[in-house]
Amino acid sequence: MQSPEGQSQILKPDRLLQTLQHLLELPATDLQETIHQTAQLVAQALSAEKVDVFLADHDQQQLRAYGVSQTPMGFEEIKKGLDCLPLADSGWIGEVYRTGHPYQSSQAQEDSQILPGFKEDLQVRSLISVPLLTPDIRQGVVAAFSRLPNFFSEQDLRFLEAVGRWAGTVVQHAELVELHTAAAAEQAKQMAAGELLAVMAHDLRNFLTPLKGHVDLLERRARKEGQESYVRKLDMISQGMGRFQRLLTDLLDVERLAHGAFTLQLHSIDLVAMIREVIPIWHSAEHSITFQAPGSLLVQADPDRLLQVMENLLSNATSHAKPQSEIKIVVSRHEREGSPWAFVTVSNWGEPLPDGQRGVTFQPFTKGPHSHGFGLGLYIAQRIAQAHRGMLTVQMEAECLTHFTLALPLQ
Repeated sequence: MQSPEGQSQILKPDRLLQTLQHLLELPATDLQETIHQTAQLVAQALSAEKVDVFLADHDQQQLRAYGVSQTPMGFEEIKKGLDCLPLADSGWIGEVYRTGHPYQSSQAQEDSQILPGFKEDLQVRSLISVPLLTPDIRQGVVAAFSRLPNFFSEQDLRFLEAVGRWAGTVVQHAELVELHTAAAAEQAKQMAAGELLAVMAHDLRNFLTPLKGHVDLLERRARKEGQESYVRKLDMISQGMGRFQRLLTDLLDVERLAHGAFTLQLHSIDLVAMIREVIPIWHSAEHSITFQAPGSLLVQADPDRLLQVMENLLSNATSHAKPQSEIKIVVSRHEREGSPWAFVTVSNWGEPLPDGQRGVTFQPFTKGPHSHGFGLGLYIAQRIAQAHRGMLTVQMEAECLTHFTLALPLQ
């Protein structure tokens, strides 16, 4: 008759296989719950007193046990703060993470690689640990512990390696699901915001149009009667209403772009002459504008829409430029793919774009630290450029120099 120990050794491979089967049945979308269940199942399969699933947290420069088995040693580990280990001083766990090689210790009290907290506070005597792997990178470490020496076998280590590969795949899948969910939520939020603002813009413009007519009438009457102080005040009101009207136009354009209702009225226009006309509006004592251009460049374009692009670019430049700094506009002609193109570059010296904003500069509702309005100007400007078979790009240089370049095919 076999001893209980012998029976246990016979049953153990089946138990390990059953555990792997249960692991494969866990949901791969809820990362926290999956890792937690993984720690419990592995602890039961190995009869371990504690199992940890460590994930690397590069922002905090540490290995954090997101999955800790609900065992007395697991609770003690959390109480002692051993579930978060600095990457630079994490003993054998950090070594497994850095090298990707498994580690086993059967006499932990004599092992200098084992951190004192595990040997003295938790009384760990045996442990096995393996990297948590994905096809591309190491995500963390899976480790099992016991207070008995010589507790884990070579078979246990092979089993834990299989768990580490499976858990690594789950982590990678869950991260992709999180990114996809976040992107979908952001897109839905932007769509809802766009629809709400478009409805508001329609209503506000209906109120604004007759109001602006009354202000223009009062301004003409004040001019006729020679009341200069009223003329100046009414002119300021009219300018403010004009900016508000442009904002409402931007909101309505977002809705038109989203529903494919954005149209152009194309004419042959002199791009250089149009830019010369708009410069005085934005030229000021705080931000002078220099202009460099050839005599003329003819493009087939919608003059109102092209003017909207230039106003948005100059508005962006003056908003983000350093005080008393110069804004530079350079118009040039270049050959591109065998055809003549016009390039308009608007440059300003100011604070650089934050890292998180550089990839979304032309997305709707993207605002910089000094932006005004809803963050729609650059998005609409780029879409207008694309509607003209052109493009709008941004480039950063040293010394906080930002270039926005509008490229249009010449007539």
